[in-house]
Parts: sequence; C-alpha cells; structure tokens
Amino acid sequence: MSIPTYDRWALRRGVVHISVGSFHRSHQAVYFDDLARQGLADGWALTGVGLHRRAMKEALAAQDGLYTVVERDSDGDRARVVGVITRYLFAAEETAAVIGALADPSTRLVTLTITAQGYRADPRDPSSAVGLLVAGLERRRRAGQRPFTVLSCDNVPGNGPLTRDAVVSGAALHDPALARWIDEHGAFPSSMVDRITPSTSDDDRRMVERTFGVRDRWPVMTEPFSQWVVEDAFCDGRPPLDAVGVQFVDDVRPYALLKTRLLNAAHCALGYLGSLAGHVHVHDAIGDELLGAYAAHLMDAEIAPLLPPADTDLAAYAATLRGRLANAAVGDRLERLCRNGSAKVPAHLLSSIRDARAAGRPHPLLTLAVAAWCRYLRGTAQDGRPLVLDDPHAARLQALARAGGDDPRLLLADEATFGSLGRCPRFRQAVAHDLRLMAAGGVRSAVAHRIPHDLEIATA
Repeated sequence: MSIPTYDRWALRRGVVHISVGSFHRSHQAVYFDDLARQGLADGWALTGVGLHRRAMKEALAAQDGLYTVVERDSDGDRARVVGVITRYLFAAEETAAVIGALADPSTRLVTLTITAQGYRADPRDPSSAVGLLVAGLERRRRAGQRPFTVLSCDNVPGNGPLTRDAVVSGAALHDPALARWIDEHGAFPSSMVDRITPSTSDDDRRMVERTFGVRDRWPVMTEPFSQWVVEDAFCDGRPPLDAVGVQFVDDVRPYALLKTRLLNAAHCALGYLGSLAGHVHVHDAIGDELLGAYAAHLMDAEIAPLLPPADTDLAAYAATLRGRLANAAVGDRLERLCRNGSAKVPAHLLSSIRDARAAGRPHPLLTLAVAAWCRYLRGTAQDGRPLVLDDPHAARLQALARAGGDDPRLLLADEATFGSLGRCPRFRQAVAHDLRLMAAGGVRSAVAHRIPHDLEIATA
C-alpha cells in the first residue's frame, strides 16, 4: 500500500475537475497525485465537482477526500491512496461555490469527464457542466481576469473543438460579447485518455479492506496501463504533467483515432456480441475462442487497414489491446461496454464502415457488430435473459428495434444515429442478413459465418 507522504493541506489548488467518477479518479487524479509525490503539484491540487451522485460527495467527505486505487492483473493487486483532491463540491446543492471555484484566479485549468451527453445539456441550466463553465468565465471576464483552460477528457471525437463550441454557444445565449471573449482568449485543447476502469462493487470494497486493511467507501479498481495525450494549447499556464508520463503533442487526432477505432470498436463489438452469447465479463468474451478470433480479425483485417500511416506498429498495438481486454483480474463487465450505444456505435463502428465503403474495402465484421447492437436493443437475449439497456435514447431506439424485429429498416432510418448510411440498400441488406443469422442459429453461428473460413473455430 502506497500512501501520500506530501502535505496535502499545504498544496494550493489550481485545477477544477467537473464530474468526478471512477475514471477520473483512476486516471487524471492519479497523474496529479504523481506530481504531488514528486513535489510538483503546488498550485495544481484538485477541486472535485460532482454533477449527478451525491453519494460520491458523502464518500469522499467522510475520508477527507482520500480514496484507494487498486491496479489489478495476473501478478496481483497493488494499491495506492490518492490525496490530491482536497475539496469536493456537489453542483446541484453548491452551485454558487462551484462558480466561485471556477472564478477564483488560482484556477488555471478545468478538466471534464461529462460523457458525450454532457456537451448537449442545456447551457441555461446553472448546474450543468456547460452552464457552470459559462458562469465561471463570465465572472472572470467581469473581474478583468484571463480565462482558464478547459480540457475535455471525454472519449468523444474532436473533444477540444466540441467543448469550445458548447461553451461559446452557451455563452452566446447570455452575452455575445462574452462568447467572443471566450473564443478569442480561451483555450480548449483536445486530449486522448485510456485506462480501463470498471464500476466498483461491494466485493471490491470488501477485498480492499481484507487485503490492504483500508475501509474505503468508494475505492477504484483499474488496470496497470494508463495513457494521456494532450494537445499543447493552454491559455493560463500548463501543469508539468509531462514529468509524470503525459504526452504533450501538437495534434492529438492520430492518437485518438488509433485508440477509438481499435479499442473502443472492439469494446462495442464484444459488448453486444458477448452479452448476446451469454458472457458477463470482458475477459470471458475475448477468451471465447470464437469471439477472440472475431476480435483479432476485426482489428487486424478490417480496422487497421483504414487507419492512416503512423509510427505505431498497428499489429503490436492491437495485440496489446487484446491482452488488456483479457485481464481477468480487472473483472470488467460487458454491460459497462454496452452503455450509451447511441453515442458509441456511430463514433466507433459507423465511422470505420463509412471509411471502408469509401475505400472499397469489405466490412462484414463491423456490420455484424452493428447488427448485434440492433439485436441487443430489444432488451432480451434469445433465451429470454434481460439485457441492461443504459442509454439516454433507449426508449426511442428500443421501440424501433422491437417494431422492426429482424427487419432493421425502421431502426436504420433513425437519422440521428445512422445518418445517410442507414439509407444505403446494401448496408440495410447486410444488417438484415446478420439479424436473420442470429435468429436462425444464434449469435455464435452468425459470428462463425462472418470470420474467415480458414480459421478452425468451434461454434458449439
């Protein structure tokens, strides 16, 4: 067990993180904790802001902001206590205090993990992420201060420009002059983040107490791997995160494309196919001989050839990803991978299908993953097991999926999800064919029909 040896209360805060969840606590907060352990975090300690779960505030308040991060793999469990979050505010109840923290001249960086939906929230809601940012920036402008840098750490394409557009557009609803000031003087760098972090269970809490002697209300379980790539574009100073492994680059897009097209696409495909096949955990799905062969061919034969030339060895990178997915100690559940499919499927699967069509390349495994999502949306597996459907657009999409059955035309016509691709006759026919295969012989039979015939894989 590694514990902070620095004086937590001597650290000056300079970062506000909006929407503190398990991923932030396993990823960005750990990097800032590493800075503190090296004596480099003064002026960069964290104020955490919660948007949705008061329980997180209660858990951290009872522990003076301390919590445990456990890295898990086949070599065992390694725990550390993170102490760099020295203040925590729940926005719904402490809106004024959050705006005050954002307006404080010592705040130079605001980081976000608000999910794709958070950027589309009503900016006129003062407790939404965008509403809080606009209010904080408005107060700074009135006081003659410079704006803070806003750094999205969400796994969405072009998260820097997306954040700029959301904040500037939200500000324009209040004051066009404020919007112009933010757009001219603010900074919204893009970033790529990567660390597999499952939800915390009661078994995890008991394990932490039993193994490490720590009673933690909300510990975090994660893998050893962690990566953070950030566009070097700040407007009020830059934390020295490069000293603890963060990569500052001119252009994040190649790194983000590599990760989202390979890891996140595999997450989507395994999530839906694996759940339909009866698996519960990610390592079981990737460890299934048939689904493992599917994932490897999806990455190596269909997705990798669509990626632009890069310094990265794509075959080695994909193999590393599959090794991470096979980490049974992490215990990542497929239902986590299946959340928010209405955002993930367009970003991580349909984007590659469009590129494959433009290049004249076949994409049967990508199409099968889309068909699996269409089947998953009905809410039950073929044996009647209920499937967790956690999506902000679940009601609309489930109604379309159920109404169409094995004919996906109603669902594919959903413009918000599929765009023009859903109107393509050949794509509609391919998805329909895969749905019929699943209906006739089950998901394993459908996968077996789609992987190369020279792979001798048992389908029983």
